[in-house]
Amino acid sequence: MLGWYRTQLARRPFLTQCVTTAFLFGTGDVMAQQLVEKTGFEKHNFARTGRMVGYGGFIFGPAATQWYKLLTKIEFQNRYITTAARVLTDQSVFASLNLGLFLSSMAYLEGASPKQRLEDKYVEALKKNWMLWPPVQTLNFTVVPLEHRVLVVNIVSLGWNCYLSWVNSQASQPKEAKKEDDKGA
Repeated sequence: MLGWYRTQLARRPFLTQCVTTAFLFGTGDVMAQQLVEKTGFEKHNFARTGRMVGYGGFIFGPAATQWYKLLTKIEFQNRYITTAARVLTDQSVFASLNLGLFLSSMAYLEGASPKQRLEDKYVEALKKNWMLWPPVQTLNFTVVPLEHRVLVVNIVSLGWNCYLSWVNSQASQPKEAKKEDDKGA
């Protein structure tokens, strides 16, 4: 399987990374709905999964693929300074912008207020992002070849996307439903 993936990555790197990202974003949502929220297959929100697949394949996948190429242009004499500069740039620019784009676009597609979603969830999610991603990206930029960096991010993102999908779904529930969920938990 890994050999097939490498072949596809060599033949069509951009498309392979976008399709992989779409699949793993969708998988993260399925995990959120089935393992965290325990909705069951009969109540699974396929439109929500579709939004996650679309965001992963058409927005995050292409953006991340190009972003990692751009980050290779940050180069210093000292490799530790190079890695630190790449992680700092990644987290201060790409992560913060992508998180805002994710939350606001999901709210828009759900018919909710993007502004309200950002006010309610952005800071909380960004803090969680900064707990996870700087160590992951430090390893990614230090030991992983450029062509596999999006894959590494996608694998770690299974858990992260599960979290994002859950956070986003909590923001989109009516307040009464949230109170009932909190009582049951």
